[in-house]
Amino acid sequence: MRLLLVGALILTAALLLASFAGAESLAPNELGRVMILEYHKIDYPEERWTRTPENFRRDLETLYARGYRLIALGDLLDGRIALPAGTTPVILTFDDSSPGQFRYVEENTAVEIDPKSAVGILEAFAREHPDFGHAAVFFVLPAADPPNRLFNQPAYAGKKLQFLASHGYEIGNHTLWHANLGKYDEATVRAQIAGAQQWIQRHVPAYKPRALALPHGVYPKDVSWARSGSSKGVMYSHDAILQVSGGPAPSPFARAFDPLRLPRIQALESELRHWLGYFERHPGERFVSDGDPAAVTVPATLRGRVRSDLQNLHLVEH
Repeated sequence: MRLLLVGALILTAALLLASFAGAESLAPNELGRVMILEYHKIDYPEERWTRTPENFRRDLETLYARGYRLIALGDLLDGRIALPAGTTPVILTFDDSSPGQFRYVEENTAVEIDPKSAVGILEAFAREHPDFGHAAVFFVLPAADPPNRLFNQPAYAGKKLQFLASHGYEIGNHTLWHANLGKYDEATVRAQIAGAQQWIQRHVPAYKPRALALPHGVYPKDVSWARSGSSKGVMYSHDAILQVSGGPAPSPFARAFDPLRLPRIQALESELRHWLGYFERHPGERFVSDGDPAAVTVPATLRGRVRSDLQNLHLVEH
């Protein structure tokens, strides 16, 4: 991998960028910010924590038209942004494993994914727009009271988790029952996290969640309790801890990037409209891919914001 530093005049006048329908060509800036969108219920009616299936579908259409492309959370954490030049990564997250996120319906003798559930909508959109990407992370609640206990279809719990793990989606830890980690001692915090992972592994034995989404956005008294540890023989280790709000995340190549304090944008109509509009008005603050996953392209003026541990890369000045 190499770090490519591009002067502002070169960026605006000489770079050839890919174009996409409905979006303006943008100069590469891989120190721009990334939206991590936070969804909860996909259901009716539209409310504070609920997005209707039609509005969720519209969100995908809007993102696609404006040049956003899905990447996995793990790809962000690993700094592996393999997107066409001129496009911008976006990450979808789903908290609480409510039924509308992933539902099976029985049609005669067949069992099919509900086309109005989030997974059904994502699968259909991926078929129609294969260049949009195919990724999302589901932060599940294994032992919560219904209707959030692993999507509230007990007979299909294992089938759903196995589907997610084998079809390009990620499974994240959200504790056993949405515990406010700031209220509990170390032993309870670790039991909540390790217990949730154990439930996931009952259905997907080798799966180890890489990320924890904080219930209520509250950290435990010591962040290290959430980062890694064990309880009753179950080991866990997280590469990222996601907050409940905070706006767009810094680029994974930026000094400001802190995987243990990753902010998100709640997928409300007002928030989505605000941030999509913000990046339209301030395109220089948006992460824009250079099309080369082996290079990190940034304006020369932003060199000082690059993570220090990337200095072992080959630097090319233009």
